[in-house]
Amino acid sequence: MISRIDLRGDALPEGAALRALLPRAEFDVEAALEKVRPICEDVHHRGTAALIEYAERFDGVTLERVRVPATALATALAGLDPEVRAALEESIRRARIVHRAQRRGEHTTQVVPGGTVTEKWVPVERVGLYAPGGRSVYPSSVIMNVVPAQEAGVESIALASPPQKDHGGLPHPTILAACALLGVDEVYAVGGAQAVAMFAYGTTGPDGCPPANMVTGPGNIWVAAAKRYFTGRIGIDTEAGPTEIAVLADATADPVHVAADLISQAEHDPMAAAVLVTDSPALADAVERELVPQIAATRHVEDRIVPALSGTQSAIVLVDGVEEGLRVVNAYGAEHLEIQTAGAAAVAARVRNAGAVFIGPYAPVSLGDYCAGSNHVLPTGGCACHSSGLSVQSFLRGIHLVDYTRDALAEVTHHVVTLAEAEDLPAHGAALKARFGWKVPSK
Repeated sequence: MISRIDLRGDALPEGAALRALLPRAEFDVEAALEKVRPICEDVHHRGTAALIEYAERFDGVTLERVRVPATALATALAGLDPEVRAALEESIRRARIVHRAQRRGEHTTQVVPGGTVTEKWVPVERVGLYAPGGRSVYPSSVIMNVVPAQEAGVESIALASPPQKDHGGLPHPTILAACALLGVDEVYAVGGAQAVAMFAYGTTGPDGCPPANMVTGPGNIWVAAAKRYFTGRIGIDTEAGPTEIAVLADATADPVHVAADLISQAEHDPMAAAVLVTDSPALADAVERELVPQIAATRHVEDRIVPALSGTQSAIVLVDGVEEGLRVVNAYGAEHLEIQTAGAAAVAARVRNAGAVFIGPYAPVSLGDYCAGSNHVLPTGGCACHSSGLSVQSFLRGIHLVDYTRDALAEVTHHVVTLAEAEDLPAHGAALKARFGWKVPSK
């Protein structure tokens, strides 16, 4: 069911050469970009009318309005299963603990006597958050987007989620209930690229959505393409691709745990990636055997799990040792990386590239998806080599406040003038000379 890649024996290549040997889902955002471009521009020109038309075309629902009424949010919360509500509330509580600790404070540095630079952190004014629909319902994604935005101090938060035919054209009621629990009352029944366009351009009228400064949240390839289309006009978190799990394991790992964790990500999507990196052929064999009964006992087998595990994006990678395994997982840069080895904490400390690292047998990725307190909106497709997951910092902007006295400016003017002239920008230097009677102060 799952293929093998044998990297034992020979010295591992470096960098891109090693990455080229590893499995990865195909996710061509550039090709999708041309298809979302006319949708985005249609929303720009026709606003809500275009959103309603796309809801009928793509979601099979006929809408009169796209903004979800407050009564629908209240009804969804009132009808929420008490156990689901308790689980969501605990997820929110833990996420707040972690994300509240991320907020940076203002800091002033005295560069020289009379010269200071203060860095203050200011939240973006308005964000548009996206919660995907489709194969599954993701109230957890509502939490993972809303909590860091709130803890950052964002004043205006709106959320979009696709309209559901089975729910009268509203987003899934559990999505709405999660919004109500978090105090988010501006919710739109809009999905796909058109939701990103709505946030980027804004719409007018009774259902109007003011434009946002930033859009975050996972979605399909059309959402990722729309984010790329609007980069520069709005801030984005990442162009999220298919979900990924990599497990670095040795002979001490329990094959039951490893198989269960690979399946847990494979059930997201037929393009989901599940990769086991191990120096133990015996573990690899045991995991393969264990996959069979565990898959037979679950759901979403033929439409998601089997295609995901048998696809080219998934594999068991055999290496000579944990040291080589570390090189492989660092080259891969997984969205989720589990370390199930002897001395897992020490091994995890040497990981450089991963969206999130889960240490030992009792920190599975599923914990991070819901109730670890960490954020599950993470970089995919190897982007963990240069990007971070969603956090409070994602919604903050650092602004420098420069405050110099006359004497402090005088002391450095000759350096500024010298550098300005070296760059052939004499007016830069003149801006300082003008403050001192057009003479460079003596050193």
